Amino acid sequence: MTRSVWLKADGDVGDWEERTERITAGLEAGVDWVLVDETDVARVRELGDVNVAAFRSDADLVEDAESESAVADAYIVGKNGEGDGTVDLPPDFSGSADLTTLRRDDDRAQGAYVRILDEEYEAFAEAAAEDADYTIVVGEDWTIIPLENLIARIGSETDLIAGVTTAEEARTAFETLELGADGVLLDSSDPDEIRSTCEVRDAADREHLDLQYAEVTAVERTGMADRVCVDTGSLMEGSEGMLVGSMSRGLFFVHAETADSPYVASRPFRVNAGAVHAYVRSPGGGTQYLSELASGDEVQVVDTDGDTRKAVVGRVKIEKRPMFRVQAEVEAGDGVDRIETLLQNAETIKVHTREGRTAVTDLEAGDEILVYYEDVARHFGEAVEESIIEK
Repeated sequence: MTRSVWLKADGDVGDWEERTERITAGLEAGVDWVLVDETDVARVRELGDVNVAAFRSDADLVEDAESESAVADAYIVGKNGEGDGTVDLPPDFSGSADLTTLRRDDDRAQGAYVRILDEEYEAFAEAAAEDADYTIVVGEDWTIIPLENLIARIGSETDLIAGVTTAEEARTAFETLELGADGVLLDSSDPDEIRSTCEVRDAADREHLDLQYAEVTAVERTGMADRVCVDTGSLMEGSEGMLVGSMSRGLFFVHAETADSPYVASRPFRVNAGAVHAYVRSPGGGTQYLSELASGDEVQVVDTDGDTRKAVVGRVKIEKRPMFRVQAEVEAGDGVDRIETLLQNAETIKVHTREGRTAVTDLEAGDEILVYYEDVARHFGEAVEESIIEK
């Protein structure tokens, strides 16, 4: 599940100057959506590139936008209507104006906004979720009970967006019933709170991997090969690197070049990842060949504890260099499996052993090296259930 942060910036939060400051803080923090009144869509697009959702000013009236920039990416019903309690809920939801608008086939609205005033509004949110791409629910006194009920009852047909006012509330929303909300609608002008909420989103999206140690059985010189350095657009910490390997089922942890050496300065944006044929793990669990990576692609950065994050590739540098073949045996089911990779023969390339960061030039048979192992086959980088032999 990919989480999202929506920022509430409609007329209820202040004048346009106040809304501009809030939206600008959101753009700098990396929010996914900005929710505004329909008349503000074009002005938001002038501020930056972000998904724009708009409260439909009249659920029964669609006016032609003056320009493409004034067209929202999603329209939301419920404000000044039944969803926020301005108009009483009908005894029979089949008579609801908001729900009728959602059920039209003319793209009049893609989402619903519902204030959870009582159990009847919970039921109304459930009914809206059947037709809405996005169901935004806001509790009056923030509590997880209505959210728990809605997470349990609403299926995957909608993105459930929970209204919050702090990053801590966002964390709880993402963790509720273990599954959590798909996104949060943040109502705050505090730049620190907006940034912290985006950080909570990023943490909730991160995959955790169970890394293990494999015993090195051979380290051999192999001659020259085309070696790939992956330079990312973000700095990596001392415990971070990437997972690479000649066999997709067994990937070796290779440290980023965060440490200074007598020969070169540190390059904490770089992983010297190995030969062009090798796999590198991607966000979401896929793999790519190192030779295929290009500027703008995403790669997975992982630390020695198995915590991951995404990084954007800024540059890929391929040069001919002398290489080592590193072979290891890893516990697999009832026995052991052999995995291997090619790494450049240079002391600046570091792997991780029981003793910590270790130069590949110092690696010996019998050392225990950190790897990620999953007993699956892959086709075009995706795990498949078939037998594939790699050797």
